[in-house]
Amino acid sequence: MGTQLHRPVSPLRLVRLLGVLTVLGLILAVTCTARPATAATAPAAVPQTVAAGSFRNPLNTGPDPFMTYWNGNYYLTTTQGSSIRMWRSPSLGTLLTADPITIWTDSDSSRNRDIFAPEFYRFGDRWYLYYTADDGVDDHHRIYVAESDGDDPAGSYHFKAELAPPNHAADFAIDPGILQHNGRLYLAYSGINQYQHNGLNLAPLSNPYTVSGDAVAIDAAGGCPEVREGPEFLYRNGRTWLTYSTCDTGKPDYQIWMMSLPSDADPLVPGNWTQHQGPVFSRADDHGVFGPGHHAFFRSPDGTEDWMVYHAKTTSAVTYSDRTTRAQRIGWNADGSPDLGRPLATGATQDLPSGDPGPGAYWINDDGRSSGDGTVTYTGDWNSGTGCAAQCFWGDDHWIDRAGNTATFTFTGTRIALLSVRDTGNGYAGLSIDGGPEQRLDYYGAIRTGETLQFLSPHQPYGKHTLQVRVTGEHDGQSQASYVSVDRAEVYVN
Repeated sequence: MGTQLHRPVSPLRLVRLLGVLTVLGLILAVTCTARPATAATAPAAVPQTVAAGSFRNPLNTGPDPFMTYWNGNYYLTTTQGSSIRMWRSPSLGTLLTADPITIWTDSDSSRNRDIFAPEFYRFGDRWYLYYTADDGVDDHHRIYVAESDGDDPAGSYHFKAELAPPNHAADFAIDPGILQHNGRLYLAYSGINQYQHNGLNLAPLSNPYTVSGDAVAIDAAGGCPEVREGPEFLYRNGRTWLTYSTCDTGKPDYQIWMMSLPSDADPLVPGNWTQHQGPVFSRADDHGVFGPGHHAFFRSPDGTEDWMVYHAKTTSAVTYSDRTTRAQRIGWNADGSPDLGRPLATGATQDLPSGDPGPGAYWINDDGRSSGDGTVTYTGDWNSGTGCAAQCFWGDDHWIDRAGNTATFTFTGTRIALLSVRDTGNGYAGLSIDGGPEQRLDYYGAIRTGETLQFLSPHQPYGKHTLQVRVTGEHDGQSQASYVSVDRAEVYVN
C-alpha cells in the first residue's frame, strides 16, 4: 500500500521517514496557547450509557494501514520502519489497546531498512506478506514477499522472493497490492514509469511469489504531479475498481482517486481502464481531517458491509508525522461505483461493523460528559472553551500552565487512553493511576495537532479507577510555555 518517501522532493522524503519514527513512540504532547477560530461541527445528542456497539478513531498511531477480518479477529499492519508489526483484536474498538506482534524482521542488510506499507493475503492455506524495504538508501526500495509457515496471518513467516518485473528489475518500487482478476493474480505497485517516479504499474504473477512478465504503466489522473501510489481493489457490479492515493502524503491535499475495469477485460491493456474524474476521498477541513489516503478495504465480520481503513492527519501543515489509522464504512452508488463518503472527525462515534462483538468502550469529555460510567474533575482555575473547534472532541477542551493544577478522571473499566492537542507551547505533566507513582509526560509538539494520543494506561483489574493529570509548570528547551490540555478520554471495559 503506498506512501513512502515521495518524489520529486528528496528533502521531504527524508522528513517523512523521520515522521514515521516519531509516530512509533505513542505520541507524547498536547495543548495550545493560541486557539484558531475554525468552525466546529455541532454535536448530536449526547448518549449517557455505555455504547457497546460503537467506536471512535484512531485505531492505531501508525500510517499506511492494511487490515482484514479473519477467523474471529481483525488483523492490522501499519508502517513501522525497521520491522513489520501486527495488531490483532476481536473488535475494531479495541485495536488501539492491542499489543503489537512483531511478525517480520530480516537479517539481510540489503533489505532490512525503511520497511513500508506491508499487506497480507491468504492464498490456499498460507498467508503472503508483501512489503517494500531498502538498505538505507531510498532509491534502493524494492518489493519483497514472505510466506507464512502455517495458516495464521500473525506468522511466523519465512522469506520467499523479491518481486521485480523484468523491465523494471533494477528500479525503485514501493506499495505492493494484489489484483485478483478472472482467476489470475497481478502485482500492482508504485514505481518508476513514463508518467511519474512513483507511478502505477501492473505485472502478471504466475503464483503469489513469482512475477511472470513485464510491468505495464497505468496513466492515472490525480490532481497533482507528485505520485500515484497505494493501489487497492474492490470487485463489484461487473467491474474491478482500482483506487489509489495521489499527491505527496506529507501535504494536506493527499487524496484518493479511482479507475475501473470491466470484469472480462485484460488489466494489462492500459486502455481498458476507465478514469473517474476528480478525487473520491479528500480533506475535510470542517471535520479537522487532512491528507486522507493510503487506504485498504475490508469486510464486516458477518460479510454484509464494506469498510475502509486509511490514514489521515489533524493538521493542515506539511508534515509526515501525525498520520494515524482510521476506519469508516463505505457505500455504493446507483451506477455501481463505490461511495467512499467524506472523512469523519477523529472522535466521531460510529457504529461498529456488523457482527463485531463490541468492546464495551466509552468516552469521557473534558467537560465531564460521558457515554459511560466516567467523569473528570479539576483543581485550580483551568481555562476552557471551544477555540480548538474541529481539532478537539466535541469542539472543546481545558488547558492550563499553572503548576499543581490537576484533572482527575474517574472511570470504571480496565484501561484508559488520553487524547488531546499537542502544540509548541506545551510542557510536562505527571500522570498517576489510583494514586500510584507518577509517570512524567511531555505534551510538546513541533506543530499543533488535535486529538493526539498522549497516554495509554497499563491494564488494570476491572473496576473503578482514577487517572490524575498534574501540571508541573515545566517544559523542555524546545517549548515556549508549560501548558497541558485535557480533551478526550477513551475507557475500555474488557
